[in-house]
Amino acid sequence: MVEDRTTDGRRIAELLASELDGREDGILADVSVINADRDVEPSADGARAYDVVVDGREEPFVRAFVHPDRIHLEFERGQDAAADAASDVELRVRPKATKPPKTLVFVESGAAVKRATDVIQAVVRAE
Repeated sequence: MVEDRTTDGRRIAELLASELDGREDGILADVSVINADRDVEPSADGARAYDVVVDGREEPFVRAFVHPDRIHLEFERGQDAAADAASDVELRVRPKATKPPKTLVFVESGAAVKRATDVIQAVVRAE
């Protein structure tokens, strides 16, 4: 039997947004998806799809970017927690040398969305 694997970046971003917005208990209950671009077109460099905030704050702590075959999450706060948690759940992670520095976490399939939510939870806990 062949297993379908979701590797469409736009669909992966939608799955993650649903996972984050659908939680009514636990640490993710305080997390919201904002500034969603419903018409986002995937690009090789990644097109911004939405931002994620905690506790109704206006400033996002992570942004989601859509590629044709994956998404990447750009953590603006909690970079060390994001890097450690991503490594622990076996998601590809790398630093981004910007001012201020950021951490990128790559989500390459629909199956990896649950692991990405674990990373987001770790960052929220660390803050």
